[in-house]
Amino acid sequence: MQVMEGDFAGDPAFDIWSRGLTGAGFVSGTRLTLRVDFGSSRSIGPGKIRLLEAVARTGSISQAGKSLGMSYRRAWLLIDDMNQCFRDAVVNARPGGSQGGGAVATEFGAGLVRDYRAIETAASVAAKKRLRSLESALRRSERADAMVPRKLSVRSRKRPGPHAD
Repeated sequence: MQVMEGDFAGDPAFDIWSRGLTGAGFVSGTRLTLRVDFGSSRSIGPGKIRLLEAVARTGSISQAGKSLGMSYRRAWLLIDDMNQCFRDAVVNARPGGSQGGGAVATEFGAGLVRDYRAIETAASVAAKKRLRSLESALRRSERADAMVPRKLSVRSRKRPGPHAD
């Protein structure tokens, strides 16, 4: 069964993701990142979940990896790791060639994303007050840095050298 992005519609966890809060719950720049460890050698976290969502969206491991800034090999290894971790596959892939190949998130993979996002949402809601408390305890300069978004543009003016005061 092929699972597409629309299959997540109406899910509160997906709604948070679709607003751009992938991988974390935010409180003024402070964020909570969730990783679930299954023993000492298996885990699932925001990167693998974003990859599953990208496969569901693009229908391709290669395109999913590119959209997340990773190589096809890295994306394939992460998908393979998840497929090996669980009894049921999270992604079914068809080899490329003249038919074009492709990949689809399985029903289990879609459920994994929904469960992870629901856990993430609940953890973020539960931690919000304590995150604010931790944030308020930061030193002034660090706290200000945490609250101010980083600029994405590069200025062209000269900066002082390493010996300037």
